[in-house]
Amino acid sequence: MPNENSYEVALQKSNAIREGLAKTPEKFTMLTGDRPTGRLHLGHYFGTLKGRVELQNMGAKTNVLIADYQVITDRDTTEHIQDNVYNMVMDYLACGIDPDKTMIYAHSAVPAANQLMLPFLSLVSEAELARNPTVKAEMEASGHELTGLLLTYPVHQACDILFCKGNVVPVGRDQLPHIELTRTIARRFNNRYGKVFPEVDALLSDTPLLPGLDGRKMSKSYGNAINISMTAEETAKRIKKSQTDSERMITFDPENRPGVSGLLSTAAICTGRSEVEIAEEIGMGGSGQLKKYVTEAVNEYFAPIRERRQRYENDLDYVKDVLHEGNRRANEIAEQTLAEVQDAMGMVY
Repeated sequence: MPNENSYEVALQKSNAIREGLAKTPEKFTMLTGDRPTGRLHLGHYFGTLKGRVELQNMGAKTNVLIADYQVITDRDTTEHIQDNVYNMVMDYLACGIDPDKTMIYAHSAVPAANQLMLPFLSLVSEAELARNPTVKAEMEASGHELTGLLLTYPVHQACDILFCKGNVVPVGRDQLPHIELTRTIARRFNNRYGKVFPEVDALLSDTPLLPGLDGRKMSKSYGNAINISMTAEETAKRIKKSQTDSERMITFDPENRPGVSGLLSTAAICTGRSEVEIAEEIGMGGSGQLKKYVTEAVNEYFAPIRERRQRYENDLDYVKDVLHEGNRRANEIAEQTLAEVQDAMGMVY
């Protein structure tokens, strides 16, 4: 009997969710989100944003969280946070997230959702929190000490998912431990106090992780990412500056030629062609030809998105309205769920 928390079981459930979404999308409530630590890039777009828009347009109940409180899990400043949050909303809207269908809201604006932290923390042990591999990875990546907020990050995520009765969360394989803990918290609460929360499962992404322009992980700090908000000129400049190698013949070899292969992966995902096919077409054209091809592929794909984004950049009042309305709806839902929790716990006075 395979372990319920194994990748194989998660994959089976994920495939069942995909089938269910095609038939009865309205049965699914999806929650996902991002930390506003900077601009969203192509990795975010192909990894998550595109999938969110598809789920929204299929008819699932979609909720997108701007996790502003999570910025301080491993950072000592919130200096640019307001600017980052507004720009994140602009990216969402430009990529096709529709505020009439999808609730876009910020962590810090929904006190009742955050209040679920207290009962939820009583349902997990310190050992369970310390075991979470993604928390350790986050801590090592940031070089920051382990704050109480970072340690309890998975519990905070459980609050985000469960306050809106989320039952499906799109994640990569590395995020499965978070979903497991959310499921554990929901079950323990239901067993202890009576059924309030649904079963939660992961919708595993089938999009391969897009590497950065240098073949490493795409990251703002590596300067190897193309942001959704960049102009065509800025994109061309970023691609032109990317590191390749001295070999003229273009081949797809991620292991030995990370720079060239990172560029090929970017072109492939924007054109729907394979890396090998593009490499063969460019052949002896060298890195100059390759960079020209990649620049055109990216700029052509993102032209309509960037055109829409330009409109939102010039209408900050609308962007703020979208967020205020999302926050209002989130508060309504969170207060309702918190009332159910208090009722189940006998804490209504």
